[in-house]
Amino acid sequence: MIFVIVGYGRVGARTARILSEEGHDVTVVDDDDDRIDRATRTGFDATSGDGADEATLLEAGIDEADAIGAFTPDLNVNFAACMVGTHYDCRTVLRIDEDYREDIYEKYAQDVDEIIYPERLGAAGAKTALLGGDFNVVADLATNLQLTVLEIDTESPAVGKRMSELDLPNGARIYAHGRARESLTIPLPGTELEAGDEVAVITETESTDEVHSLLTTARP
Repeated sequence: MIFVIVGYGRVGARTARILSEEGHDVTVVDDDDDRIDRATRTGFDATSGDGADEATLLEAGIDEADAIGAFTPDLNVNFAACMVGTHYDCRTVLRIDEDYREDIYEKYAQDVDEIIYPERLGAAGAKTALLGGDFNVVADLATNLQLTVLEIDTESPAVGKRMSELDLPNGARIYAHGRARESLTIPLPGTELEAGDEVAVITETESTDEVHSLLTTARP
């Protein structure tokens, strides 16, 4: 597959590396000359310019790409890049920071295929979103972290709560969610949990049991 990655920061660089290691063609776009040099030295095709500019993205091959990942810190640039990708029938994955309000998530979620907020393990999630897969296959976990896929049972205290209302231990985060018999995708903060849902939780190893009990077992 052919991918355009806009933004060669931490998330963009790791996502590009993971995709390349799996045999995909990756072109990097960035407006920072040092990052372009670093991408080139790493072996990527790289285009210098504004990721929000259609001409720049055409130079990077957006018209032949299967997907575009817009991972800069600038939401406006990311969204503009995704809209260009949509015009050229690309799968679109948008980075958005977690401190935006819920209505901002919902606004942008309507126009792109996936939203990621890459505070932890963002590159693995971005790679999976670009490939259109589910999050049961998220890889590259750090040694002190675990990915656990749990089913929300009928007695769980989490039933009826929004993602933003869950009181998970420090370091724990729900990175994917799916209704019964549906694929897992990135949830919005306002997503309400129902019995039968599945969630992919990334947590520090020492907190795994606590997370399990909070999501799958009713409190006494």
